[in-house]
Amino acid sequence: MTRRARDAEQMSLRNSTGTATVCYLTKRFPRLSETFILDEILGLESEGVPLRLFAIAHPAERHVQTRVANVVSPVKYLRRGRGRAAALSDNTRFVFAHIALLLRHPLRWLAVVGHVVISRRHRSTLRHLLEAGLMAKEMDRVGATHIHAAFAHGPATIAHFVSMLTGRTFSFAAHAKDLYLSSPDILTVKASAAEFVLVCSHSASDELRRIVHSQQPPDFEGRRPNIVYAPHGVDTTRFQPAGNALSDEASRPRRLRILAVGRLVPKKGYSTLLEALRILRDQGEDFECRVVGGGDLRDCLVAQASALELSSHVSFMGSLTQDQIIVEYHQADVFVQASVITSDGDRDGIPNVVLEAMACGLAVVASSVAGIPEVIDHRTTGLLVPPADPAALAEAIRELAADPETRARLSSAARRYVAAHLAKQSCIAPIAEILRPSLYAGGSRLASAHPAPSGSKV
Repeated sequence: MTRRARDAEQMSLRNSTGTATVCYLTKRFPRLSETFILDEILGLESEGVPLRLFAIAHPAERHVQTRVANVVSPVKYLRRGRGRAAALSDNTRFVFAHIALLLRHPLRWLAVVGHVVISRRHRSTLRHLLEAGLMAKEMDRVGATHIHAAFAHGPATIAHFVSMLTGRTFSFAAHAKDLYLSSPDILTVKASAAEFVLVCSHSASDELRRIVHSQQPPDFEGRRPNIVYAPHGVDTTRFQPAGNALSDEASRPRRLRILAVGRLVPKKGYSTLLEALRILRDQGEDFECRVVGGGDLRDCLVAQASALELSSHVSFMGSLTQDQIIVEYHQADVFVQASVITSDGDRDGIPNVVLEAMACGLAVVASSVAGIPEVIDHRTTGLLVPPADPAALAEAIRELAADPETRARLSSAARRYVAAHLAKQSCIAPIAEILRPSLYAGGSRLASAHPAPSGSKV
């Protein structure tokens, strides 16, 4: 019997003997780019939290991280497919689930549905209300006492509706887009009703507090959100420096190897990076830049690189698995995170790839955006530059290209910082502690947690 099968059998046995479970709901699973979700699930299972994993839909991606096979809980999808036939089948399941809720608690169901229809008439909200009926049925099936949503938008809305329909407790996590682009009034309602809200950076905590404060009157005396600082962390045993001494071949002068990893979307600042590389090329720097990630901007960025005559310097690698990206970290000299704040307010939190690069002992150049300065201390654990400033980005890269000793000093300090403060095991334990089902068995609110301080540094 494999370890996974043995663990699944043991978890099923625990659940059959009455141990309550926690439902973990995400939007799509497994997504290649959302390794922090996979890491959190694996970490919670390793800490003994009896999870039941749910996703709104399947991502239908071509590649899957190899460690998905280590997840013990099977994945249950609220929506089973695409197209009209699948939608009809899904909606039929949702309606029957709601009929069961109506028959069980008619007054509560009518009150909740009436409130949602009157006050939150967005099409997506009504869709999530339908999905919440099935999610409530699934919680009954697995004996769950609490539901945790991995994001503040759709998953948290479903979890909130489940709580309203059943009286069970819920919590959710807020990261980046789901925090910065959510409707402030609805986000405030969800945050105030949740047992707690996990945030992965102090900047996210400050933003959530600002949003809530802006939506509540000065004399508000109701329950305020319980915001808990919970950084993702990084597996410092998987992500570590290559550790091998440079060979004679590797130590010979060669092109500077620049690496950027992330989805090809506006907030990642790839257009700024390409402009910075054009400046470096014009200054006579010899380099190669590898861009790892897929996304809607690929064609535009390839065209920009061609227009800037950078095609011989820049390679777009597409989406890679985490194991493949580790190889890229080990072959690079400098990691660049050129994040920007987009016109609609979207931005990064603390990109996991920054922590991974630091753990692998890379010198990092990053934009001073959102939570990034919480881990990049300028000239100590990396270099910070203003966002959307190609000249400043180019100058920082040029400095590291010209000074291998500074690169080595920054990379060593970055590795030490991550190992000391953001190792995965130390980050997951507090999350597991507040998600243990025994805290929610009676339906009462979480008595104590670890609130995120406002405006403090890690």
